[in-house]
Amino acid sequence: MEASEFLEYKNWVVVGDVSNSSKYAYKILNSLKNEGFNVVGVNSSDLNIGVYKSLKEVPYKIEVLDLCINPYKGIKIIQEAKELKIEKILIQPGAESVEILDFCQENEMKAVEGCALVELSKR
Repeated sequence: MEASEFLEYKNWVVVGDVSNSSKYAYKILNSLKNEGFNVVGVNSSDLNIGVYKSLKEVPYKIEVLDLCINPYKGIKIIQEAKELKIEKILIQPGAESVEILDFCQENEMKAVEGCALVELSKR
């Protein structure tokens, strides 16, 4: 599966520092919203209203998880995604690790390293 194919799905979640306007997670979240995607942010340490603490709190079936977080925290998110049967993972540059990629492969999750902003710019 290619990163561009993920744009065929409308229900997304962006995991990362989605409230900090200088971070890519924030830019990705807002770009997806502006393009009409159903998307929310997840960050366990963010106290802002509208940011969920975990994937389990998101009130809809997540089709694509955009991982934009330190790989140390990311593996925990990927494990939660498996429990929720989220199968499509877009891993932003810097969020990847061998552990995450191996976990996804072993659990038949479609993990693709890529950038949502790049893919959106090609539309």
